[in-house]
Amino acid sequence: MGSSDSIPKAPTWDLDSVFPGGSNSTEYAEFRKQIKNDLKAAVEDFKSLPEKLDDTGRPAVIAYIEKIQDLSNRISQAHAFVECLVAADVSDAKARQIFGEIDVFNSEYEKIEVLLESFAKKQSDDEWEKLVTSDELKDCRYYLDETRRIANMKMEPEFEALAAELAVNGYHAWNRLYGKMYGDLRSEFTENGKTETLSISQVANRMTSPDREIRKQSFEKLEAAWETRASEASMALNFQAGYRLSLYERRKWDSPLTEPLLQSRTKKETLDAMWSAVAKAEPKIKQYIDAKKKLLGIDAYRWYDQFAPVGASDKKYTYDEAADLIVGNIAAFNKDQADFTRMAIDKRWVEAEDRAGKGGGAFCTPLRVSKQSRVMMTYSGTFDSLSTMAHELGHAYHQWLRRDMPYFAGGSPMTLSETASIFNEFLVTDSELNKTDDPQEKLMFLDMNLQNAANLFCNLHARFIFDSNFYNERKSGLVSRERLDELMVEAQKEAFMGTLADDGYHPLFWASKLHFFLTDIPFYNYPYTFGYLFAGGVYNRAKEEGPSFAENYIKLLSGTGRGSSEQIAKEHMGVDLTKEDFWLESVNRIMADVEPFVKLVEEAK
Repeated sequence: MGSSDSIPKAPTWDLDSVFPGGSNSTEYAEFRKQIKNDLKAAVEDFKSLPEKLDDTGRPAVIAYIEKIQDLSNRISQAHAFVECLVAADVSDAKARQIFGEIDVFNSEYEKIEVLLESFAKKQSDDEWEKLVTSDELKDCRYYLDETRRIANMKMEPEFEALAAELAVNGYHAWNRLYGKMYGDLRSEFTENGKTETLSISQVANRMTSPDREIRKQSFEKLEAAWETRASEASMALNFQAGYRLSLYERRKWDSPLTEPLLQSRTKKETLDAMWSAVAKAEPKIKQYIDAKKKLLGIDAYRWYDQFAPVGASDKKYTYDEAADLIVGNIAAFNKDQADFTRMAIDKRWVEAEDRAGKGGGAFCTPLRVSKQSRVMMTYSGTFDSLSTMAHELGHAYHQWLRRDMPYFAGGSPMTLSETASIFNEFLVTDSELNKTDDPQEKLMFLDMNLQNAANLFCNLHARFIFDSNFYNERKSGLVSRERLDELMVEAQKEAFMGTLADDGYHPLFWASKLHFFLTDIPFYNYPYTFGYLFAGGVYNRAKEEGPSFAENYIKLLSGTGRGSSEQIAKEHMGVDLTKEDFWLESVNRIMADVEPFVKLVEEAK
């Protein structure tokens, strides 16, 4: 392994092979121009389709749906490419302008979706069956059936089209306004005797410092910064929720969970079973937190202690070493995935260089027309950075397996889209944990596992509880900023299972968390916990069956766009997600790390 001061610069990604010239690419400009023209043509072409399906008109409808899927692939690629450009250079003003252009594409495409929904509603069951079982569309059957089912749950098409159009400059504008507000927030921060002005994201990143005073300052600066924007954030949250609730009322949807459950292709019974299993982790979570408090030398566990690192490792991995370790661990389980991962690394699909001007965070985005993916991250040489790389390359493999599928069959609900990525994380963490004899390294790896679990079982659950209670109160009118604080603390008290001190809550978390303000994905919280536990269940099965599970694993990942969460789990895992058993098995496997963690803490004291 490399030493901390000898890590070579990590590579940049190759974007020129997709569209040469970045945001000024003439090929990319022509690609977008063609999309714009084809969107207009698609609306016009729809008018020539037969109103009712029959043997004569069916071929034209099939051809139209295939054309729409091709258009979807191109819009997806246009969006993915500009997302890469902005992430690689946050000062690329031209790329940000292109983002706005693609927003319009998405709005225009929503109108086509409304037309398809309108068409689907009008068809007889027999004729619809003939359409979705045709050779050309049979792989898309689940998507098309869902389109028809959801269409029957919505308003009349002209009202849905109007709502989609108005949302661009109304509903979604609240999200944009919040994003601007978030980006503009700054705070003075003192560290190592030096005071500087940091972005709010940089301040939040200090919450992972091993120094508790730094973590505390980070928390206090966040609270103070959001206190200056709480009224505006309250308006944004209230009004976007009001929009949703008005729309739901018109659609006769009685629960704010209807939309997110449809998006994640999941039943309410499944969600209830998952949270029920999570609640049974309470004794182990408390045991873990109590041991961590001893290790940190603190009496009271507060919000800013959630991500305090414990244990230590001076091990640094060069980028090439990280790549070899990831590929090697995957190869022991799935040669196909290992070969793909090596190819993606060698072809420079990963943007890993640590440099100024890059966007924060990490993501993997598919370039569907090119049948490739790109991974964005900043590689620092730590195990955490290696784990992020493994995670994102898991996404890339999942996307690779679906590269030849039609657009309507190649997607994945949020609940299943983290399966391969988290599976990869489990692989590399277990590998390094089992290799080391150093107690401090063991503590670090075990804490990484348990900290992640506690975050998903407590922090994410608090968000879900808050969303649920907020929407319940919002039905009766605007919810005051003060009441939002109260709702958040109440949610944290319930979800954190009594582990947080009386003065250790984060009342303004509702304002500081971007996920609450995402207008295209309501309740963007439970899919994380779902994905983590589902991947854990898949990992359990892989450990039991060994390399023979690889074939079924490939089928599972390939099929995530062809059914509901429950159907995919039943078909490839033989489990019923509406029952608690599967979830509890996954919870218990993760909580098995508590005992060795506590033992190491006792030995360290």
